[in-house]
Amino acid sequence: MATLMTNLLLKACIALFLVSAATAVGDSPFIIAHKKASLTRLKSGAERVSVSIDIYNQGFSTAYDLSLVDYSWPQDAFDVISGNISQSWEKLDAGGVLSHSFELEAKKQGMFYGAPAVITFRIPTKAALQEAYSTSILPLDVLAEIPPEKKFEW
Repeated sequence: MATLMTNLLLKACIALFLVSAATAVGDSPFIIAHKKASLTRLKSGAERVSVSIDIYNQGFSTAYDLSLVDYSWPQDAFDVISGNISQSWEKLDAGGVLSHSFELEAKKQGMFYGAPAVITFRIPTKAALQEAYSTSILPLDVLAEIPPEKKFEW
């Protein structure tokens, strides 16, 4: 199952790269965003989710008025501990990278399937706002029952 997910993820990345290489030929920004999430178990039985989103401009011109929103974390299942689920920037130059991170605390147990974050930006030659989506995250087993470790068993 893990091999199947790895193969699927690898094929999706290759397809994204080929599409990006084909469409980034024009004289405009091309936004690619990668979203990562990791779980940290606290001693009190709580669990924190650390989320980071990296935004890359692989195009040939600057993107303006960038706005990132990640509404995939429901308020009944997660509390924001630090940072914000949204952020905005004035511009992202060609070849540039922006990073945003925030931390959540889980309130409910179970599998969580996160949706991609949405990035909107403006191109000076177009009136309409453009949209880009981050990668989605692999499923997280939040507050999973973990059996105790047997540290001295060989």
